[in-house]
Amino acid sequence: MSDIAERCQAYETVAQAIRFIRQNARQQPGLEEIAAHIGLSPFHLQRIFSTWAGISPKRFLQYLTRDHARSLLRQSHDVLAAAHASGLSGPARLHDLMIACDAVTPGEVRALGEGLEITYGFGLTPLGRVIAGTTQRGLCHLHFTTGDDTSIAIAELHDEWPQARLLRDDSALAETIACLFAMGTLQAPLHLLLRGTNFQIKVWEALLRIPGGGIVSYQTLAAMVGNPRAWRAVGTALSQNPIALLIPCHRVIRESGDIGQYRWGSERKNALLAYESVEIRHKD
Repeated sequence: MSDIAERCQAYETVAQAIRFIRQNARQQPGLEEIAAHIGLSPFHLQRIFSTWAGISPKRFLQYLTRDHARSLLRQSHDVLAAAHASGLSGPARLHDLMIACDAVTPGEVRALGEGLEITYGFGLTPLGRVIAGTTQRGLCHLHFTTGDDTSIAIAELHDEWPQARLLRDDSALAETIACLFAMGTLQAPLHLLLRGTNFQIKVWEALLRIPGGGIVSYQTLAAMVGNPRAWRAVGTALSQNPIALLIPCHRVIRESGDIGQYRWGSERKNALLAYESVEIRHKD
């Protein structure tokens, strides 16, 4: 089994553990209790966590607490303010990726992708299976999938670009998917082709200014797009985000420190935030 396949398989165990911990947060379950619920020995759970996150379950789970989330909220306010004051578009982006957005024109929005050719494919990542779609102008689709049902994932791509010509080529997308989840640096800007309303595009572009390992509240994100009272509309825009991970809607949580909703599951959102916290600390 390849390293990516092993980590993808390990993620399913991590997601089960996160689900159990969230349901029993007040009791702060230990390694033995979590392992018993999943049906593994403490030793095997420890090994699987280390395979996926590179640290122990106990350390990893510290990043899932509400206190940690609140601390990150406060830090993000400071980091974003400093970046804007210095004239920067924003602090370091997700895993040092350089991302450039290209919004479709109003005419292209009305055309629903007519005349566009999208090559798509499926691949395994450390955070589960994904479907990615790309055009000559850039990556236009990146979703986490559930199980092995490819038909649902393909239908979602078709719904976003109903008039486009879809061509499946898993091998052609393999390198792209591997690079996106390699947690490294790309040598050239990564172009995203985004189809949405003006407000949605503004929200998605604002998300790129949130630093890796950081989070903001829905209210703060609304202020970033110039409409502090539109936090509910911001939530709707997040739910329509077509590019998982790279447009980091997982970095937006409630003011209370609660994780809130996520298009691809709250367990994955928890895992993403904790994983990024671990990665940032390893780099430091």
